[in-house]
Amino acid sequence: MPTAFPQKKNAPAPYYPDPTQWQTKTPTEVGLNADKLAAAIAFAKEKETKNPRNLEVSHYQTYGKEPFGDGIGPFATRGEPTGIVVRNGYIVAEWGDPLRVDMAHSVTKSMLSSVIGVAFDRGMIRSLDDVARDYVPPIQVYGQPQLLQLFETAHNRTITWDHLLRQTSDWEGTLWGKPDWADRPSDKPGEWLTRPRNKAGTAYKYNDVRVNALALAALQVWRRPLPQVLKETIMDPIGASNTWRWFGYDNSWVVLDGEVVQSVSGGGHWGGGMFIHAQDMARFGYLTLRRGKWKDRQLLSEQWVGRALTPTPAEPGYGFMNWYNNRDRKLFPSAPPSAFAHLGNGTNMIYVDPENDVVAVVRWIDRKALDEFVKRLLAAARASG
Repeated sequence: MPTAFPQKKNAPAPYYPDPTQWQTKTPTEVGLNADKLAAAIAFAKEKETKNPRNLEVSHYQTYGKEPFGDGIGPFATRGEPTGIVVRNGYIVAEWGDPLRVDMAHSVTKSMLSSVIGVAFDRGMIRSLDDVARDYVPPIQVYGQPQLLQLFETAHNRTITWDHLLRQTSDWEGTLWGKPDWADRPSDKPGEWLTRPRNKAGTAYKYNDVRVNALALAALQVWRRPLPQVLKETIMDPIGASNTWRWFGYDNSWVVLDGEVVQSVSGGGHWGGGMFIHAQDMARFGYLTLRRGKWKDRQLLSEQWVGRALTPTPAEPGYGFMNWYNNRDRKLFPSAPPSAFAHLGNGTNMIYVDPENDVVAVVRWIDRKALDEFVKRLLAAARASG
């Protein structure tokens, strides 16, 4: 487990923004070179992704080409390249439209893993090494006569919460009309249905069908809609706005204790996921910078944050979804090994840098330009001395 990043001796208590006001400071006031910071922002704008701004069109030009690739959740048209830089807790720069609610794609996964983190911290999940099957009874899908068994195959019975969080479960099945093999399928069609399953925990595969199975399992633990859980346990305490929304799919409705509830998705792969503005994303990033603490409340335990940042043996750059660590400096060669990020398609990035006390939200930048942006951002800190 990575060590905490303690405050410097005799350092003042960290600043946390109030729900309705986030104080700003000039770059100079927080030790950043204003010209170099402006250059980093100009670079982010210049490197806007070339994908269409209509995200439904973008889907059908990319993931929509996969088998079973039709959209089943909401899409939206996105805005301009947008971002926020936070240092020492203060906003020092914004560009684009930071209050525009846009799809966050797989940044959603970090929200999903966080509600599971709260369940773990409260003892609702006794151990992350428990098999998920023990927590998930047969599920009644709304309008379907047959009960859904998420973890009843011989392979699926071996899958733990940790495997699901690390995307090493190799869960098998079909959920919301999407077979597991159809998401980012192998280029060898014969392997889709005939290959032997990898032992859970031994092979990493980024797969949204399996992420959605985790979301449905978490719903069975909480027995409440996960957006309500996220709002109560994370978003309201950090002062997020009331404009974010977390969607599932047209067909992802289940009957829970006699009520019809939507199981949310872990991203926008077929539509849905978190729709959120950049300032709320920055608040979430700042919570993770402070290792789960907000003012005098520990919203996510140090134990959870430490485990979320621990490398996955089968994919060392990945922790819990979607906490990407930089231990080997492959993700961000220009950043410290302690840096990490919450990443989603688009690209949507929440860059978190404990060593430099920086959080940066960057939206709609070409993924290949991420490290170059970080390089320019950190040059602003180094140039100030």
